[in-house]
Amino acid sequence: MSTLMMKDGTQIYYKDWGTGKTVVFSHGWPLNADSWESQMVFLASNGYRCIAHDRRGHGRSSQPWNGNEMDTYADDLSQLIESLDLKNVTLIGFSAGGGEVARYIGRHGTKRVGKAALISSVPPLMLKTAANPGGLPIEVFDGIRLGSLADRSQFYKDLASGPFFGANRPGAKVSQGMIDSFWLQGMKAGHKNTYDCIKAFSETDFTEDLKKFDVPTLILHGDDDQIVPIGASALSSSKLVKNATLKIYEGAPHGLAYTHKDQLNTDLLTFLKS
Repeated sequence: MSTLMMKDGTQIYYKDWGTGKTVVFSHGWPLNADSWESQMVFLASNGYRCIAHDRRGHGRSSQPWNGNEMDTYADDLSQLIESLDLKNVTLIGFSAGGGEVARYIGRHGTKRVGKAALISSVPPLMLKTAANPGGLPIEVFDGIRLGSLADRSQFYKDLASGPFFGANRPGAKVSQGMIDSFWLQGMKAGHKNTYDCIKAFSETDFTEDLKKFDVPTLILHGDDDQIVPIGASALSSSKLVKNATLKIYEGAPHGLAYTHKDQLNTDLLTFLKS
């Protein structure tokens, strides 16, 4: 396997497909790099080098007790980019991975970044606060924590067979294979790591990170996202990122990289070529 050793001894797994201009993908919770496989096969087949890593604690990477927060996630991403000497990369983040991309730019700048894309992403802040009234109340995330502790495996199955892919909507066509893929990726992740990550993706404020974006940025979101509601995320982020392009998928759920993969692949290729 292709792995890199982080400064604290954590091993990070990554896949590196194709040749050409480089695209680096950051996955969502509780998934891993496999969640990007449709996009990676498509873009690598169209002349791009596609790299995706398993975040610490997820997939095939180490499961350290500590470091399961956005600053360390961003630093891991930076070390991956530096170690592979990647330049003029396009960073693409989904959900929690969008937070990772935002925090990377906030901490490390854009000297190695040419473009960025935030897909169904959590920035600027998921948690409802006095300054962020459109966010979700802390009780929502406490419920995710309780579900994870009570029966993590069943919780993932319920999430995938319900709101994540929009399977709970009338007329939804969500295959058992999609549900199984979500569950399998989740169960490959560490219990402590995914538990800590709930706080990381829900309570981290990325407002100042987004203000540091100075590269072409695509913000793409489904307007029926039941996991990361569009109002407190994409609509707000598009006002904070200079000259961002906002694209809304009508009726799309959170997991649109699966449910709307052909549409997303086409839009990402168009963005990369622009």
